[in-house]
Amino acid sequence: MGRPRKQYGHILHCLWRATSAAAFVLGLLVPSVCLAEGQLARLPDVTQIVPAQSSPAIDLGLSTGRIDPWFLEWLPDGLLYHSYLAGMKEPRFASSWVHERELGWIWDITLGGRMAILRYGTPDPRWPEGWEIDIEGAAFPRLDPEEDRDLVACDYRFGVPLTYGRKQYRTKLAYYHLSSHLGDEFMIKNPTVERINYSRDVIVWGNSLYLLEKDLRLYVEAGWAFHNDGGSRPWEFQLGFAYSSARPTGSRGAPFLAVNGHLRQEVDFGGNLVVEAGWQWRGETGRLLRLGSQYYTGMSEQYEFFNRFEDKVGFGIWYDY
Repeated sequence: MGRPRKQYGHILHCLWRATSAAAFVLGLLVPSVCLAEGQLARLPDVTQIVPAQSSPAIDLGLSTGRIDPWFLEWLPDGLLYHSYLAGMKEPRFASSWVHERELGWIWDITLGGRMAILRYGTPDPRWPEGWEIDIEGAAFPRLDPEEDRDLVACDYRFGVPLTYGRKQYRTKLAYYHLSSHLGDEFMIKNPTVERINYSRDVIVWGNSLYLLEKDLRLYVEAGWAFHNDGGSRPWEFQLGFAYSSARPTGSRGAPFLAVNGHLRQEVDFGGNLVVEAGWQWRGETGRLLRLGSQYYTGMSEQYEFFNRFEDKVGFGIWYDY
């Protein structure tokens, strides 16, 4: 607790520079792609391939360079913007058993998910394009296996993302609320621990670029909280990458590697660094099951203890929609 964080500043700084460079490349590539498509749409030989009897909806899709028609769909399959694989506060189902050098064994759990409510775009569940409104929510309880699996603390998150996807580029503008709570059993056994009312309401802007046939994802995200309490400060940033096969893997599966950095203003942008690696299985609709190892270093992701340093390593299982 209170351990100096300077030795980790270099690691997070390097990760910040690498992903910032990726974001710069993203900013160059996306306008170029859109310009090239706009020019292509004006070429006579492209417009000639549109059949005269095509419906207005299909003509609209082809005139902007899209192969599939876009239409409005309630509760579509798949997602335009997926959770970051190594993000600790992303909505999913997950369970990890990790050992912290001072706290001992910890059981961290995520109970939640993200789903699409409305999409104007293509129906492909594995790689849709278009505009989409999602809802997301999750609880993040922490149990103490060495104390009868007492509930130590639990964070709660709910959000509404508006997302857009086109080819290899994805972006989101989202709102989320997060609040943190101490567990009853923990407070009974530790009566001197003072609960803080940590909470935040945040506007988030995230961008992702997929490379290597969509197997490699680079991303950067900025969040600004317009309401803060309990030590929370407005700014936060996430950045990282994930190598994960975008195609169905069948029963044999495939390897994955994910790295995420989370920088938070309330800890002088010290944040945390997470590395996950292991084996994954992806289904026909894009749903993803992963088994592997996890390494976490930095300030705690349980925000009742946001100012406490944790260094932990262990094993986890993760399921994403």
